[in-house]
Amino acid sequence: MNLFSIRDIENLTGIKAHTLRIWEQRYNLFCPKRRESKHRIYDCEDLKHLLRIAYLYNQGHKISQIAGCSAEEMARLALEIKPDTENHEIFINQLTEAAIDLDQPRFDKILHNLVLHAGFEKSMINVLYPFLKKIGVLWLTGQMMQAHAHFARALIIKKTMVALDGLEKTVYTGGRRVLLFTPAGDHHDMPGGECQELPLLFMYYMLKKEGVPTIYMGKNVPLSMLEIICAQLPCTQLYFLLIPNLNKCDMHEYLKKFSRMFPDKEIVFSGPEACQCSCDHLPNVRLLKTIEEKKIFLKEGKVNELTS
Repeated sequence: MNLFSIRDIENLTGIKAHTLRIWEQRYNLFCPKRRESKHRIYDCEDLKHLLRIAYLYNQGHKISQIAGCSAEEMARLALEIKPDTENHEIFINQLTEAAIDLDQPRFDKILHNLVLHAGFEKSMINVLYPFLKKIGVLWLTGQMMQAHAHFARALIIKKTMVALDGLEKTVYTGGRRVLLFTPAGDHHDMPGGECQELPLLFMYYMLKKEGVPTIYMGKNVPLSMLEIICAQLPCTQLYFLLIPNLNKCDMHEYLKKFSRMFPDKEIVFSGPEACQCSCDHLPNVRLLKTIEEKKIFLKEGKVNELTS
């Protein structure tokens, strides 16, 4: 059985731990179990119940009203709220419940409705990324929660592949072409490390949507393999995501080696820890720190001529 602390519940529902304690005492909304240390603990059923409470509360229902509802009445109230493209929390909570239950048909149906209403790009930015960040806390609760997070990511990656297949194919006729990859390393065994492929796939999707010719190499690609690919298939830019477990010294040396190996190409990278890196001394290396910089990268035309 998976158990959650009150801090886990706070992260997953968005309701502060202090507020949860008040609701418990004042409205008797739930009765958490306790460890020998007297600390509150919650199981999966508690979490799902609290997600529904948080959902109704965030949609404007007073907590005193919710407290008087049975589980069936809560479900009815939830159904009366019509999801729209701005109700991001609705989809996030629904996906979280489906992931906890490992319910693939329900998860797929929620994803389908989300993309149908909001489109794939907005779905990824406004719902799926926040959802994945939200369930990231589940890594802290044991191996079974790792399975739930992996389950969710796999289905989102599958949906991303479908969205990619739906875009028009680009034909390379010369000029700009981007090669996408994540570097080789043991980061895929780290909590959250294996989901590096999803933001890479999303960048691939956005480039393809803009009509930019691309070469998608996926995750865990060594530099020696990139040399072989670039020798056979001409490309102008190499884009990769920063790997979390490369420390500053490693990344500095990696970028220097990368720059020397491909002096005629622009090396572009981004990632959650990218702001910690400096590449000012490397003329053919560019760091994308902000969303605006990524938008410019997506829409730029010909790459400036690079010198070694």
